Amino acid sequence: MERHATALQVAAAVASGEVSPSEVLEHYLAEVDRLDPDLNAFALRDDDRARAEARNADDAVVRARRDGTELPPFAGVPIPIKDLYDVAGWVTGHGSLGVTDDPATFDELVVERFRRAGFVLMGKTTTPEFGSVSATECRRTGITRNPWNTDRTPGGSSGGAAAAVASGMAPIGHASDGGGSIRIPASCTGLVGLKPSRGRITSRLYGVVGASTHGVVTRDVADTAALLDVMTELDTGSWNVAPPSGRPYAEEVGAEVGRLRVRLCVENALGLPVDPECATAARSVADTLADLGHDVVEGAPAWPDAGEFLEKFVTIWNCLAILSPVVDESRLEPHNIAAFEAARATDAFAYLGADAALQEESRAFLSQFPGPRGPGDFDVLVGPTMSILPKVAGTIMDGVEDLPTAPIMNAIPMACYTSVFNATGQPAISLPVHVSADGLPVGVQVVAAPWREDVLIRLASHLERARPWAALPEL
Repeated sequence: MERHATALQVAAAVASGEVSPSEVLEHYLAEVDRLDPDLNAFALRDDDRARAEARNADDAVVRARRDGTELPPFAGVPIPIKDLYDVAGWVTGHGSLGVTDDPATFDELVVERFRRAGFVLMGKTTTPEFGSVSATECRRTGITRNPWNTDRTPGGSSGGAAAAVASGMAPIGHASDGGGSIRIPASCTGLVGLKPSRGRITSRLYGVVGASTHGVVTRDVADTAALLDVMTELDTGSWNVAPPSGRPYAEEVGAEVGRLRVRLCVENALGLPVDPECATAARSVADTLADLGHDVVEGAPAWPDAGEFLEKFVTIWNCLAILSPVVDESRLEPHNIAAFEAARATDAFAYLGADAALQEESRAFLSQFPGPRGPGDFDVLVGPTMSILPKVAGTIMDGVEDLPTAPIMNAIPMACYTSVFNATGQPAISLPVHVSADGLPVGVQVVAAPWREDVLIRLASHLERARPWAALPEL
């Protein structure tokens, strides 16, 4: 099997009888055995259970071929789950020593959807404690490393998923994004990473302001679109549900997107310095879009007030601590102990005030995009995914002994382009369009109006065709 086969390619090989689900799984488990000692992408393995699921998929393929029935779209394709989310019978470690080690009793909703689509669950991938920083390092599982250069981080908080997919240990990886945690690892490891709109993919628990959403990291746009179809279901139990798309997202790949108004912005809302490689990547995408016939204008949008926005976002983010299943707070990492303390010191007035302020800032920002009240100023916003290249692995905790919040501060240069769109709820995608002089992947982020994942998928597929992504590393 091709080392860097996409999930759709694996599914097609299974459906055609070229390979069986068990053969597919054994291929990927062998790659995990070979590569994960150096990369540390897996937080949990349960090979016996995965093999049992693959055997069930073998039987399903035989029955479908015999009876002439249709297989689920991803029958027999392995997928690892990010270790912030429940899989019945497996411990959810949250990257923390302070949580219970009792196995989960039910599946997260997106896991149920993966099962119905035919996926074989092959384990769980690493994350920083509670997904709280932009590099995948924690006391529970250690340091996860980047397949492109093991001295660098694969980003976070979905760094384990990204390392698994970029290295060829899995064809696709479940991920989530509450401040950039899909897009940042995608940028660091040369993958495609879409953060869907708020309410597009529902969870059992809505969470704080709906900033976090499920997703995947993939090798190409077609996988991203197909998985968005799998993960999106009408959910009457959710407090926030995005309106349904007009047609399957898989049909948006390669579809005409029209002539778009593109706003290029290399600067970030916080005014942090931008690595020249990141700026070059963004400008090169803008040039390609201009060549494709789109109207490109460079200039900053009307960003929210950076200081106030960051303060309110952090206030709400700290209150996520309340949702963490902690049984021993003394075993948490210092920055999360500080978050717990800050959450306790935040009264209802402060929390609701922060929530209201973010909503007001978001509404003003979103008026620049097309919506019910008018066409806005531009259709998509293009810029770097991060302001820096992937950080040196093992450095995100630097300074924590003197300042408990140092890991959060260390993460800001990685998240300064991404987190604003978690607050606004817009869809945003990181595309692997550039490789630095040092051989590190560099992503570019494209942002659309709320609920317009179709625009991003169409545009991303045109970019993928116009300038194919760099080959993933051969390890």
